[in-house]
Amino acid sequence: MKILYVCHRFPYPPKRGGKIRPFNTIKHLSRSHSVTVASLVRTSTEAREARGISEHCARFEAGRVYDAAQVLRMVARLPTRTPSSMGFFYSPNLRKAINALFARERFDLIIVHCSSVAQYVEHVQGTPKILDFGDMDSQKWLEYRKHKPLLSSLGYWLEGTKLEREEYRLAKRFDFCTTTTRAEWQTLEEYGTGVDSDWFPNGVDSDYFAPTNEAYNANLISFIGRMDYYPNQACMNDFCSRTLPLLKRQRPDVKLRIIGADPSRQIRRLAEIPGVTVTGSVEDVRPLVRQSAVMVAPLTIARGTQNKILEAMAMGVPVVTSRVAASGVDAVAGEHFLTAGSPEQYAAAIIGLVENPHERERLAIAGRARMLSHHTWDSSMKRLDGIIDRCLTRAAAPRPAPEAGGQ
Repeated sequence: MKILYVCHRFPYPPKRGGKIRPFNTIKHLSRSHSVTVASLVRTSTEAREARGISEHCARFEAGRVYDAAQVLRMVARLPTRTPSSMGFFYSPNLRKAINALFARERFDLIIVHCSSVAQYVEHVQGTPKILDFGDMDSQKWLEYRKHKPLLSSLGYWLEGTKLEREEYRLAKRFDFCTTTTRAEWQTLEEYGTGVDSDWFPNGVDSDYFAPTNEAYNANLISFIGRMDYYPNQACMNDFCSRTLPLLKRQRPDVKLRIIGADPSRQIRRLAEIPGVTVTGSVEDVRPLVRQSAVMVAPLTIARGTQNKILEAMAMGVPVVTSRVAASGVDAVAGEHFLTAGSPEQYAAAIIGLVENPHERERLAIAGRARMLSHHTWDSSMKRLDGIIDRCLTRAAAPRPAPEAGGQ
């Protein structure tokens, strides 16, 4: 089967959340099918690294975009009904390349990851199409507005509202829609599009993210995530100002390691707090996380699955997270990880783990086991295979004839 796979961030190398799901999907599909990948690259480095995808697909098209031009495209959409996000992910070169593909050949299936690039193929008819929303991005924008000053809050509300309407419209132009988690799927179902839909989870490479016999530091806490991403920035600022002081009162030697690329100036300033380290980009996060007694994920804004949680649990590092971030993980709070909702609850959960090695070991073993049983890419891809079969079957089914006298 010939498959065209379109995604909003070039899926190689799979080093960040928006790339991991597409990469593993492409890798899986390419074992049995001829997959053409079409996506965007934003820097010369990304364009160079993107060539590595050739080992995992039949071919690829990379549309180069420049941030200055993309900002102008976003601004141009402000007075229109089209979300600015569509401008940020629009490339005339990529559209031309995709149209050229359709002009010279026929695909058996089109899969799109992220609604912002559905614009490239929404017009295509006669080919079964799956739109993998991943997360319902509109809801993230609408959540942002609750955490922003009034003027910027209005901007987030406007974009979220426009994107929600666009998600509804786009869903109806596809044969099947998917999301990352059951919660995101329920949000999609509430739109009432009438389009068939389902969800398949993110996985984690449990061979790569695996425990070792190295000793951990009972006074070390870690956080993983790109630090140019607002939800990560917000939760670390709050954690350092409200939770860390509570921890230090009980364990003065406690340390926090913030691991993630592109920290903002405000995040870098957190390193001025005694015991806080801001690493910036690192070649390999695994040794840094494994040294930790606990990995925290105290996000107040979170949609879909937080890969950082899956990775830490797979490495046998206990996780203390917010309830909203926990909702994207197929695991049980208290059994496989811990949740908290206030600085006092976070401090109590963390102290309970660092001062009780047996409880820490119990969560470490249980968390790892849950990743092996519920968050492997193999099991996720089997679910996707079933979704593809359903999509193709329904697309091939004869359409019911219109009733006599119908319009």
